[in-house]
Amino acid sequence: MLQIPTWSRVVTGIILFLGILFALPNALPGAWVAKFPSFLPRSTVTLGLDLQGGSNLLLGVDMPGVYKDKLEQLRTDARVSLRKQHILFRNLQVVNGVLTVQIADAARYPDALGIMKGLNGAASGAVLAVGALQYDLSETGDHTIAMKMSEAYAGQLRTEVVKQSIEVVRRRIDQMGLREPTIEKQGDDRISVQVPGLDKPAELINLLGQTGKMTFQLVDEAANIQQAQQGIVPIDSELLMLDPQQKGGQKTPIVIYRQVMVSGDRLTDAHQDYDQQSGQPDVSFKFDGTGARQFGQVTKENVGHRFAIVLDNRVISAPTIINPILGGSGIITGNFTAQSANELSVLLRAGALPAKLVPLSQSTVGPELGKDQINYGKYSALAGLAMVALFMILRYGLFGLFADIALTFNIVLLMAVLTLFGATLTLPGIAGIVLTMGMAVDANVLIYERIREELRNGRSMLASIDTGFRRALATIVDANATHLIASLILFQLGSGPVRGFAVTLGVGILTSLFTAVMVTRLIVVVWLAVARPRKLAI
Repeated sequence: MLQIPTWSRVVTGIILFLGILFALPNALPGAWVAKFPSFLPRSTVTLGLDLQGGSNLLLGVDMPGVYKDKLEQLRTDARVSLRKQHILFRNLQVVNGVLTVQIADAARYPDALGIMKGLNGAASGAVLAVGALQYDLSETGDHTIAMKMSEAYAGQLRTEVVKQSIEVVRRRIDQMGLREPTIEKQGDDRISVQVPGLDKPAELINLLGQTGKMTFQLVDEAANIQQAQQGIVPIDSELLMLDPQQKGGQKTPIVIYRQVMVSGDRLTDAHQDYDQQSGQPDVSFKFDGTGARQFGQVTKENVGHRFAIVLDNRVISAPTIINPILGGSGIITGNFTAQSANELSVLLRAGALPAKLVPLSQSTVGPELGKDQINYGKYSALAGLAMVALFMILRYGLFGLFADIALTFNIVLLMAVLTLFGATLTLPGIAGIVLTMGMAVDANVLIYERIREELRNGRSMLASIDTGFRRALATIVDANATHLIASLILFQLGSGPVRGFAVTLGVGILTSLFTAVMVTRLIVVVWLAVARPRKLAI
């Protein structure tokens, strides 16, 4: 046991060296770290909202709007399907969450009923039973068919929409360049967003308040704008506003066809650019294969006509198609500022939200509070380290000093791992580090007490050390395994600060196991080889 192979010494030395290298930026001023050569690590542990300040938002998912959109889509599909079969109907409308349609031709009522049942497809997902339908269908005596969204489908839809919204919110925040946001579901239809380092929540609200749903639709050039403003709009068209995308710009009314020619979900890339001639900011975009074919076909068939680019029911640009655009890419112009062009590109890259997010509450944690918490955390960590180190020296003498050296390496490795994996350090995380300090010397205590027992039993010094390290190993592994399981359960079932505590505790357990068994043993073996003591004072 005391004969450590050369390869084991080399591996232990390499791990300790890399640990110091990755943890070092956390202990140095930022100006010094910036001067490091490019091949050296510069990353530091990301501080959480409670340590460096930031913004905290609570967003509500507009599920009534989602349900309404689903019913409106069902109404559109019903109109198209009934007209295609030449079935006369009237009063096709959505009122109070119920779609109703009255069939004018009684003889065709069975055919109409079959069409409506065909539109009521089975919903997928574990929430619904096999074969369950999306809508509850009922009939009345005056040949009227009514359809209302089923409770099971509404619940499944809510779960899916909230999950998709969380992913889109995460992508949008990542596109802003903000690090380590905490995005979690709260209740059935709420999302909590915590962004460390962001002291202006208004910017985040502006970005997340837009669904980012983009469509490409043709302009109804034959429509009369004056009549449209008075409410007389062609049945297949709608009146929207052309937004100039710049401060002080005046919005103008425009009529576009309802039919979506190309959907924004076909976009694969978007970024802010500048027009080569005018120097004005614009947004370049690119479609996937299907979107490129659709866009090319539309522009080929409508040369000379205007094409509207619609974002969240606002027309941001309505240029005239001069030539067919067959390459699957294009440019959006619309009197953008550099900021508005960048925000639009972020929205398009991140994708559209499946539902509108409504800010319910917002708060800002100032950096002053975070600075105080960091200082308190430092003081508690240093106090814990000093007390543990002093106890080990008083209890075990020189061997206690060896344990303190291993403990120092343990803290270094813990910070290195947290830095390497980009973990976020919160106040509970600091508590986990302090707890790790106390737990880290547990293994050394087990080893040293075992060595003492062997010495009392009359074994020689070398035999006692060898037996102490060898026989205490099983107990050390068992104790650390139970702690590691507890930290994994905390991480899996917890959220936010609880997870931060679990991460630091779990990583600390692994590093303390390594330092107590490998590093302490290596220090003792080197000391025995150099000092060659005749008596063991422990």
